[in-house]
Amino acid sequence: MFDRADRHMRDPAAASYSGAVTIRVLIADDQEDVRSAYRIILDAQPDITVIAEAADGTTAVALARDLRPDVVLADIRMPGLDGLAVTRLLAGPGVANPMQVVVVTTFDVDQYVHTALHNGACGFILKRSGPALLTEAVRAAAAGDALISPQVTVRLLRTFRAERTTPPTDLPLAPLTGRETEIARLVAQGKSNAQIAATLFLSPGTVKNHLATIQRKVDAPNRVGIAAWVWSRT
Repeated sequence: MFDRADRHMRDPAAASYSGAVTIRVLIADDQEDVRSAYRIILDAQPDITVIAEAADGTTAVALARDLRPDVVLADIRMPGLDGLAVTRLLAGPGVANPMQVVVVTTFDVDQYVHTALHNGACGFILKRSGPALLTEAVRAAAAGDALISPQVTVRLLRTFRAERTTPPTDLPLAPLTGRETEIARLVAQGKSNAQIAATLFLSPGTVKNHLATIQRKVDAPNRVGIAAWVWSRT
């Protein structure tokens, strides 16, 4: 859980966001003190504002559909609809206008991670990760990127590698082209669109177009899904 002493601290990285468009956030958590902590942390940032709170999943879905926040922070265990169901309804396969949902939870359980990502979550962070990662996850989601708590990422990588039955290869990942493979591998390393563009000497727009094609080819809901797909094959 976030330390109370950290609640009033601004993220040092936030300075680079001054003057940026404000990111509108909806918080869904059944614990009032948690919602209050998130609000204090996020409202302290110059580029983020909390527009609504929900104490249960049903209310969260209704508010999200009405207010269309840029990012929804959803706890997993809530009355009514849990966070995984909220994610599926707001960001899952078949949703006409999917939203950016970041799952924030106390429970570091593989099944929760896999289900959240399958349901369209663009981030999965643990409550013990701290304020800096929370704000980073919100900004990443708003930018169309994704962030997973480092502890979770390391374990996912280990799991995928342990399940691998074929040796790693540098050849293109079918059905991707060589360029798409390069981009997909960089996504799996946690690189942002800007970083990928700089590495491959491409424009951010070109990277974004490639990512859309990759998502379609591998049936991934977002860049986290792309990363998981790459991890399972390398």
